[in-house]
Amino acid sequence: MKLTKEDRYIRRRLRQARKQAREFYYCRKYPINPKKIVFTTIEGTTGFSCNPKYIALELLRRRQDLDLVWLVDDMTKKFPQGIRKVKNILKNRAYELSTAAVWVDNSRKQLECRKRPGQFYLQTWHASLHIKPTGVDRGASFSKIAELVSRHDSDMVDVLITNSPWMEEHAPRSVVYDGATSRTGSPRVDMLINNRAECRAKFRVKYGLAEDTKLLLYAPTFRSGNQGTNRSIAKQDVMPDFGRLKEALEKKFLGKWAIALRLHPQLTVRHIEAGLSGNNNFVIDASREDDMSEVLGACDILLSDYSAMSFDASYMHLPVFLYVPDLQEYIDERGGLMWNIDELPFIKAGSDEKLLQAIANFDAGDYEKMVSAFLSALEILEDGKASQRVTDIIEKYLGGDGVA
Repeated sequence: MKLTKEDRYIRRRLRQARKQAREFYYCRKYPINPKKIVFTTIEGTTGFSCNPKYIALELLRRRQDLDLVWLVDDMTKKFPQGIRKVKNILKNRAYELSTAAVWVDNSRKQLECRKRPGQFYLQTWHASLHIKPTGVDRGASFSKIAELVSRHDSDMVDVLITNSPWMEEHAPRSVVYDGATSRTGSPRVDMLINNRAECRAKFRVKYGLAEDTKLLLYAPTFRSGNQGTNRSIAKQDVMPDFGRLKEALEKKFLGKWAIALRLHPQLTVRHIEAGLSGNNNFVIDASREDDMSEVLGACDILLSDYSAMSFDASYMHLPVFLYVPDLQEYIDERGGLMWNIDELPFIKAGSDEKLLQAIANFDAGDYEKMVSAFLSALEILEDGKASQRVTDIIEKYLGGDGVA
């Protein structure tokens, strides 16, 4: 039987993974450090961010006797004192992971990674509820290699944290994981609930905005095919008319408004720029901010499309508008959505004109009722205490029967 191009690629990847896995087996000669925890976000491509960030901060708050390691591609990224950043290359990755008691990640481990007996792998994932299908739910657009990587990672996971029965129900397909779960809430949401005022002030100072400036965040999601393919800003984003958008916001909500743009990390890591016009001096490119949650916490309105960030915004009852001019194209490409988009509490607009009209007609009272009913029906657990619950899990393991 003749092998396809994809089959040959998979065989090459598996051969490479087996060869690279030798580093992990070699490092088994070193003992496991019962107080070492290794963190990674999005395979090392991002800095101090997402759920692992807030777990690490809670561990730092509680105790000073741990070796907290962060694997990161870009060593210029800033981390707080008490976290040891390590360049995310194969030899370092193999040594640090092989000698750690606990792994904490929000994405997938590489194919060469091998977990030792007695180690504990906590998977926080990078989305709770989500609109776009992921994993097996992507159907034909979920490549064979993506499934292999997903299953390899999931087979090593000990606990996946969740925030709802919905996430637990969909994890076997969306995360390709059917193991143990713990309903803790999302650590990154804690900041949105507990420290929003701090985020607002910090962002405005950094970007030279007046304290009373209101902010809309435009955060389009990742588009098109598999993550290894070439990207272009033209394919990724149909930008709204920012000038007219600003005018509509100021007319409806009064005050002075600015717009923050945040592209998906899969684009920024490829150095794809926003291509903003010099005339739009009220638009801030926040794409390279490490922590999406801090940017979201600084904002008054979220404008997105199919991003799970929309749900994070809803947990703090922020107005969410979905700008979806390519809705049918996106559904055709991804094989569907996880929800009937009309059943979500967010406000949908398929064009600039409809977006401006939706802003003009926005009713805060009606919107609040829809969001509250939606979250209540799904039994969402996001109460600002997720970091504490997840850290309790880690501490219980460190003090339990796992690593001696």
